[in-house]
Amino acid sequence: MFQALPEEIHVLGRMFEAAGHELALVGGPVRDAVLGRSSADLDFTTSARPEQTEAILRDWTSGGAIWDMGRDFGTLGGVRDGVKVEITTYRTESYDPTSRKPQVEYGDTLEGDLSRRDFTVNAMAVRLPSLELIDPFDGLADIARTLLRTPVGPQQSFTDDPLRMMRAVRFVAQLGFRIEDSTADAIEELAERITIVSAERVREELVKLMLGAHPRGGLELLTELGLAAHVLPELPALQLERDEHHHHKDVYEHTLTVLDQAIDLESPAGSGGPCEGPDLVLRLAALMHDIGKPATRRFEAGGVVTFRFHETVGAKMTTKRMKALTFDKDTTKKVARLVELHLRFHGYVDSPWTDSAVRRYVTDAGGLLEHLHRLTRADVTTRNRRKARTLARAYDELETRIAALAEQEEIGRIRPDLDGNRIMEVLDMPPGRAVGEAYKHLLELRMEHGPLGEERAVEELRAWWAARQDG
Repeated sequence: MFQALPEEIHVLGRMFEAAGHELALVGGPVRDAVLGRSSADLDFTTSARPEQTEAILRDWTSGGAIWDMGRDFGTLGGVRDGVKVEITTYRTESYDPTSRKPQVEYGDTLEGDLSRRDFTVNAMAVRLPSLELIDPFDGLADIARTLLRTPVGPQQSFTDDPLRMMRAVRFVAQLGFRIEDSTADAIEELAERITIVSAERVREELVKLMLGAHPRGGLELLTELGLAAHVLPELPALQLERDEHHHHKDVYEHTLTVLDQAIDLESPAGSGGPCEGPDLVLRLAALMHDIGKPATRRFEAGGVVTFRFHETVGAKMTTKRMKALTFDKDTTKKVARLVELHLRFHGYVDSPWTDSAVRRYVTDAGGLLEHLHRLTRADVTTRNRRKARTLARAYDELETRIAALAEQEEIGRIRPDLDGNRIMEVLDMPPGRAVGEAYKHLLELRMEHGPLGEERAVEELRAWWAARQDG
């Protein structure tokens, strides 16, 4: 399986061997090759010191670009004919318990370097150019068992680097592996140590988890092992006690089911379709859509349980959590908006909308309309088949109406019939607040009645302006 490595890699191995140094492909690329998965990363470890590695890389790249931003940790990189590599000198590490930043020293052996890796499945290497597999911690057997274990004692491993606990649940989501019992016990025991890890690194692992093939499994372990309480406390908070009359669903299980169903509604990867999988915005919106329920739950007369305005509260909570996790503004804004809008459709079920209401639905969703379609459909988890069919038919009807209106008018980009310049021309006024108010008035008319045409729009504008002046 390793013979298929690019020829440039075999050349690199022979160059290190000729210089009297060891070189080995290591970590994720080895694991992925065993699993039959492709890997964009080509990470290597070597007995050579950085200055020796640099000299070989310069020859290998024929004087081309190399990078050494990781030199302090013994890492250099280079590219040849499109093949990109990163090479790190054998290392040993020691940790201050109050920090996950290691004190790094160079090591002497490949086996010693592998012992500092996070899990046995990532602690395998392939020597170059011989292609000998080095597996001192039985990672190959653990791949066969789909098992995650640490090469050293899990308490030591997670105490040294608490981010490894997030990586464990992330690998569950990505690879469908399970965590070995004593390793899981150590995560549960040491979960609070995740708080010393930067929000940026936690976010990176959470994103990889959410984009994995099995995010539900990763999220369940994130909750069960106590990590979510520190990095995403809104998730375990959804485990509300059921009221004695069972008048509301298990919100936690409902949320995970909505996530599964949203993933099923993604367009296939590579299709170029809307919400092409894996779609981070759709998946995060499914995860967060009901986080406002615990704060808004009320027990009313007759045992009725309500969650009024949980979508509005949830949107604010979503923004706050995503900011804390250092998500970018655009992603945060999109996810929060979907959370805010996810219940809007239910008003349509209660009473079919006017064309005006349909226009407002489309306008409020904006560029997120396709995401909202899928989130709304995914949010149906009722076991009542008749109710589920009713909801599905109602949404089919709404989408049909949106499509019909889109043929008649630019429903996805609704604008007033007159722009600001035309408004100033008609009313003979300079730029100012009144122009903006006139624009909003015409937009409301456009929403309510559809396209007016310029002649009628001018009449409506003049009538509005005259009434405003009289008032």
